Amino acid sequence: MLQKHKEPYIQQIRDDRLKDVQLFVKREDVIHPFISGNKWHKLKYNLSEAQKQGYDTLLTFGGAYSNHIYATAAAAREAGFSSIGIIRGDELKGQPLNRTLTFAREQGMRLEFVDRTAYRNKTDEVFVQRLHERFGPFYLIPEGGTNNLAISGCAEMVNDEVRTFDYICCSAGTGGTVSGLIAGMNSAGYVIGFAALKGDFLEKEVRKLLTGHSNAQLTNWEIQTRYHFGGYAKSHEQLKRFMQDFEQRHQALLDPVYTGKMMYGVFDLIAEKYFPSGSKVLAIHTGGLQGR
Repeated sequence: MLQKHKEPYIQQIRDDRLKDVQLFVKREDVIHPFISGNKWHKLKYNLSEAQKQGYDTLLTFGGAYSNHIYATAAAAREAGFSSIGIIRGDELKGQPLNRTLTFAREQGMRLEFVDRTAYRNKTDEVFVQRLHERFGPFYLIPEGGTNNLAISGCAEMVNDEVRTFDYICCSAGTGGTVSGLIAGMNSAGYVIGFAALKGDFLEKEVRKLLTGHSNAQLTNWEIQTRYHFGGYAKSHEQLKRFMQDFEQRHQALLDPVYTGKMMYGVFDLIAEKYFPSGSKVLAIHTGGLQGR
């Protein structure tokens, strides 16, 4: 249903700071101009399932700067669905929408703002039932797009070439992408998720997602929680300087919410000699550049 505009490719990073570690980036960000990286993979099977079940409307959740809202709006339009976005926080009356929400509305997404207290109940049956009463039938995609279908889609980022690497690194928000990579690697190599959010909840969430997706007991992974730079969507001058330097050296754009933090973490671990000499490390570029 969703079509890639370009196939991803693997780019070698040549940098004197790498010492005796080989670093590569899988450029999943190039596959689609609006539905890039992990969002394309997360939505792929969800849209197919919505069509299979006969739905013509998608409903999902996200913040005002959500990559997921941005991508879902574009994917819905491309695939012929109507879409509804339940947005965390109050609409600022009399002020223009930010670029993310403007784009979503231009793609035909209906935006409904919910105060933060009510938004916390978004997974409750009563809350969802009220949404059905208001909007009618819809196919629900969770916040961030993470569910079993999304994990299956993200697992497809792993192919035989990816399995030859010693370490696979990716940014982590809701845990769906890193869970898909762990499932796709299936005990080959070692997967490191770099948490973009503050807190230590993500390891537990990934274990839960993996258990729900498969009975396999996979232990070749970890979540790094040191590189969130203050929490979701929080940034820091040190991170900005690193991103600018990386982009100038390697002609690959990063975003400050996810991929910038992940790549900073990779270089920091290399400096700490976390990776054994001669290691081949692959970082997954999960897109989301609208977050810049």
